[in-house]
Amino acid sequence: MKSIKNQIWNYNGEIDLEECAPGVKRRIMAYTDELMCVENSFEKGAVGALHQHPHTQITYVVSGRFEFEIGGVKKIVGPGDSMLKKDSVPHGCVCLEKGILLDIFSPMREDFVEA
Repeated sequence: MKSIKNQIWNYNGEIDLEECAPGVKRRIMAYTDELMCVENSFEKGAVGALHQHPHTQITYVVSGRFEFEIGGVKKIVGPGDSMLKKDSVPHGCVCLEKGILLDIFSPMREDFVEA
């Protein structure tokens, strides 16, 4: 099933994974109009293409290692690290070791639920 807006309880095993790029799967965990939590699973070598959007985004590395580029600066990040992206700054990543990223968006990403 898909995540439902304003749903209080959301169980990981009950929410569908959506393939959004080769080796990248997305699960919308919970959201309101103001906030969205998204789990992204990456296979080694998978790419989160460089992109930008007007939403403020915090990314938390749950597992794995990634090379992130944010605003033209590249850094390697791993479990427990986090990044802040805002003001339509270009950003993307390459997965160096299979892992999971948790993204928080404000406001929610309407383009993720319209499909």
